[in-house]
Amino acid sequence: MSKGIQPVRGMNDILPEDSPYWQAVEDTARAVFEEYGYQEIRMPIVERTELFVRSIGEVTDVVEKEMYTFEDRSGDSLTLRPEGTASCVRAGMSHGLFHNQIQRLWYQGPMFRHERPQKGRYRQFHQLGVEAYGLEGPDIDAEMLMLTARLWRRLGLDSVRLKLNSLGNPEARRAYREKLVSYFSEFRDRLDEDSRRRLESNPLRILDSKNPDLAEIIADAPSILDHLDEESRQHFDKLRRLLDAQGIEYEVDPRLVRGLDYYSRTVFEWTTDRLGAQDAVCSGGRYDFLVSQLGGRHVPAVGWALGMERLIALLALGDEAPRRDSRPHAYLAMMGEEAEQLGWRLAESLRDELPGLRLTVHCGGDSFKSQLKKADRSGAELALILGETEIRQGRVGIKPLRSGEEQFEVDQAKLADLLRERLD
Repeated sequence: MSKGIQPVRGMNDILPEDSPYWQAVEDTARAVFEEYGYQEIRMPIVERTELFVRSIGEVTDVVEKEMYTFEDRSGDSLTLRPEGTASCVRAGMSHGLFHNQIQRLWYQGPMFRHERPQKGRYRQFHQLGVEAYGLEGPDIDAEMLMLTARLWRRLGLDSVRLKLNSLGNPEARRAYREKLVSYFSEFRDRLDEDSRRRLESNPLRILDSKNPDLAEIIADAPSILDHLDEESRQHFDKLRRLLDAQGIEYEVDPRLVRGLDYYSRTVFEWTTDRLGAQDAVCSGGRYDFLVSQLGGRHVPAVGWALGMERLIALLALGDEAPRRDSRPHAYLAMMGEEAEQLGWRLAESLRDELPGLRLTVHCGGDSFKSQLKKADRSGAELALILGETEIRQGRVGIKPLRSGEEQFEVDQAKLADLLRERLD
């Protein structure tokens, strides 16, 4: 690597050789989202800091340790978005999208968290997110999970498993919180520093601890499923029946709590055992009180986000990761000034006549032999050859690069038809 300016640690370049894999996932996801009636929304990457403090929660790891926060020249505190849901809610409130309306939305883009970079966890990472607003029932929760299961099938992914839980309504959650504080207080001396801090501020997060020394204590903790309010219990039971009817397998995990304060009722994660410690590929749940928490009216909501880096790393472990083909269909080699002038006109007319044709025109001179080598390295199916002989005859040479066919010629006027036929 050059000794010049280096990238910021944990913020990685996505090179042209890797982009086709990202594009394939994005194209597949976009198609699935549209099939279910979800529309794209794009939010800015910088928001007012208070948005994330009020939504995510002051005593979460994200707000306490991980946000990239700074003051602008006006003295306003701004933050690079650490997640997409708060921004999506803010956008919906700013533009009146939630007023007596149902919204099915999706987004994609970079998120930022200042944490220790490691495999599957970066300081700039990318998410795809899906969110629905204005629907109370468990049917929209089930749709979210059916949509996700379909996305996995389209991507050829069979190594993810669904974990499911319910956190109940805020009142039930507060009562459960008191029981957790009472239970974990008996083991205060055995808790690690993070868990002792969470005991006073956010005891549910202790259930999510990865410290193996606490595994036995956490396993014996009271289960939130034993303390649900009746409405949340019915919601969760119906969701399970809907998933059972669709044949979607899941594991009920009463220790699944999610790391952000705004969740209520349904929470879920799609996990894998193939990526080491970073096992969550897609996570989400309901956040029925987030809009009102930020100053709006009551708007029920549910959604999820998946990490693109983790998903692509998981797909790469398979026999053949999905890859969008961005290689040129054809490569135009030209010899001589007259050929160059005609070649550029020909190339532009082909692009007019064949939308979607990926045609690379050679630039930079070079010998004919060198141009053909570059055509081959480009991955093109065909080399189009234009020299003095071809110009005099009104023809174009065609050299197949991926088959054993012999080189042949075609009239310039028939070139578009030949390309259409061969490349279909």
